[in-house]
Amino acid sequence: MYIEGRYGLKPRFPATPGFEGVGVVEATGGGLLGWLRKGKRVAVINDRIGNWQERTITSARQVLPVPSDLTDEQAACFFVNPATAVAMTKHVLAVPPGEWLLQSAAGSALGKMIIRLGKTYGYRTINVVRRREQVDELKALGADVVLVESDGPIDEQVRRTLQNDGVRYAIDPVGGVVGTQVIASLGRGGHALLFGLLSGESVTVDPRMLIGGSKRVEGFWLADWAKKQRVRRILRHFREVRSLIRSGALATEIAESFPLERVREAVAFAARPGNTGKVLLRIV
Repeated sequence: MYIEGRYGLKPRFPATPGFEGVGVVEATGGGLLGWLRKGKRVAVINDRIGNWQERTITSARQVLPVPSDLTDEQAACFFVNPATAVAMTKHVLAVPPGEWLLQSAAGSALGKMIIRLGKTYGYRTINVVRRREQVDELKALGADVVLVESDGPIDEQVRRTLQNDGVRYAIDPVGGVVGTQVIASLGRGGHALLFGLLSGESVTVDPRMLIGGSKRVEGFWLADWAKKQRVRRILRHFREVRSLIRSGALATEIAESFPLERVREAVAFAARPGNTGKVLLRIV
């Protein structure tokens, strides 16, 4: 989506793609934090210069040393999905144990992490998928409820399932009709986070629905959220993410790895519908 110009962050040309990855810090421009990172293997988040290259530059605040027992593959996927999943559910929504969390695109890598986090933190998940064959897969993973988009409006399915006025917590990376129906699924005092636009279409919200039930809908972008947090809180957050990756709760499924010279093939592979894991570039 970034390459096609459909992502929330637009490239300034010439531009190199690649937001996250893993590498070794070879040099620093100065400062205590940079000095502490020098020579370390680190997970990298990079929204400026890009990581699809042999060498890149980023801020010392945007790298995190990773322990030796974390594989390169897991370290390369550290930030975008795992850190986002924990930040949204634990810190922004703060879903209490026993409450219901509704999510669309539940069959995605992040969606599966949300399901596993529910088992870790004690909240229950209602998971929306497009393909019926995903139902059994997600239930085996620990999903409490799985709904299929084609079975009717999501908000109607949610209220029929829970026998109440709707959910208090919801997240949506899809937008369009799905995102609109996720928002409509909110009950009184509900709070929804929109963190993507996979459909490429906008949501439609009736202000009366939000006003009458004291509901909230807001956007979430990990980089913006992280910049507003104090350093100690961010470090605690990333330590927690690291621990959850080790435990398997935030483990990333890897579909395929490609060398850099096969980058076109890698992008085409990643764009195929039905992929069940991340596609990586191995740069050596």
